[in-house]
Amino acid sequence: MILKLTRLKSDNRATIGVLELDDKVECFTLEDAYHETKVKHKTRIPIGTYEIKLRDDGGMNVKYHNKFDFHKGMLHLQNVNNFEWVYIHIGNYDTDTSGCILVGNSANLINKSIGDSTKAYKEIYYKILKAYTQNKRVRITIIDEF
Repeated sequence: MILKLTRLKSDNRATIGVLELDDKVECFTLEDAYHETKVKHKTRIPIGTYEIKLRDDGGMNVKYHNKFDFHKGMLHLQNVNNFEWVYIHIGNYDTDTSGCILVGNSANLINKSIGDSTKAYKEIYYKILKAYTQNKRVRITIIDEF
């Protein structure tokens, strides 16, 4: 399974994009801003292709396991240079992420936020989990288009 995140708009606070699964737009994304030198908790990850695996350890995993009966692990991007524990997860504002990718079904370009995040997360999580149950490799390619 191939996910593609296309970044559409960015400023000094946040980045808005769209996420596709197998060439079909699924939802909007929200990330931190670009910084040439990484600023902890305020910098988006570099463009590139990353494998996604399920991480069934850590505090965030426990939180999601308690919240969702379908949860089998966090959507964890692998081998992101200078970053640890980069996930795809729920959130609405840049303050909800520390380099991770947030998903939502609506986007507000003025206040740099996304909405209906839990519903969007559930929808993509089920699709990604299905790929895992079929022993498929899951990767995400991130590009800038601005």
